[in-house]
Amino acid sequence: MKMEDPLLSIIVPLFNEEAVIPQFYERLKKVMDSQDGDYEIIFINDGSTDRSMEALLKLRQSDPRIKIIEFSRNFGHQIAITAGLDHAQGKAVIVMDGDLQHPPEVIPKLIQKWKEGFELVYTVRKETKDAGYFKNLSASLFYSLINKIGDIQIPKHGADFRLVDRRVLESLKLMRERSRFMRGLFNWVGYSQTSVEFEADVRYAGVTKYSFKKMIQFALDGITSFSSFPLRISTYFGFMVSVISFLYAAFAIYARLFTDIALPGWTSILVAVLFLGGVQLITIGLLGEYIGRIYNEVKQRPLYIIRNKFGLE
Repeated sequence: MKMEDPLLSIIVPLFNEEAVIPQFYERLKKVMDSQDGDYEIIFINDGSTDRSMEALLKLRQSDPRIKIIEFSRNFGHQIAITAGLDHAQGKAVIVMDGDLQHPPEVIPKLIQKWKEGFELVYTVRKETKDAGYFKNLSASLFYSLINKIGDIQIPKHGADFRLVDRRVLESLKLMRERSRFMRGLFNWVGYSQTSVEFEADVRYAGVTKYSFKKMIQFALDGITSFSSFPLRISTYFGFMVSVISFLYAAFAIYARLFTDIALPGWTSILVAVLFLGGVQLITIGLLGEYIGRIYNEVKQRPLYIIRNKFGLE
């Protein structure tokens, strides 16, 4: 598979990264100018409330290869990636964050793997310098869980930083679900894949945009998008409780008719009621998660709303 001077698209979602944008652009430009062929940089301003948009427009004045999508509000990181994929024109597309934790200097390795014939090249973090113990542990547990119960296999410490061939991109654009877990979707489409390791740098400026609440939502989207196992757990609980209840009822009848054993009173009843109530509430909650996602899908609202586009008219 020979690639000669292809157009490459770099997709960069941004949310309140005013302080990082100039440095990110300089490092990215230096790397891309050293590669063969032309390229475009598509920044997605995901409802930033700082001066990120002004910084992007200033860069575009001196470099027409910069293209900008401005959302009407914050739609989220995964949706911002989707918008970039929808508008990319390159024969290959590179997705990366704009906080410099995805080093632009890794891009030549991704391109080399693509030129060798791989259609999807994802990255795996060897280390994240500013990641705490809890974040590393929770991420490891999440990927172990989703790989066991889901119908996909996602490498531990995988990142959204990746290169996809145009063929892969066209397949991804067919999938329009609202609760998007892009790492899972990239894996689900298949094609020939390989990995490149990298060491995530310390965030250049600002703070992470993934709060604990967003991390929980991200995990729920991943699990519910690619597995119905939580619903099966509810079924298993139901059978287990039914069997225990049947055995206890049989014992109670036997004890009442044929023995003088004093059966437990209100304490055992209270425990049984609370246990059954807890199982029912958990089951209802799991059903609610899936029903909520069905509700969002059937409304058929657009994934995102664009306020302005620059260079993509």
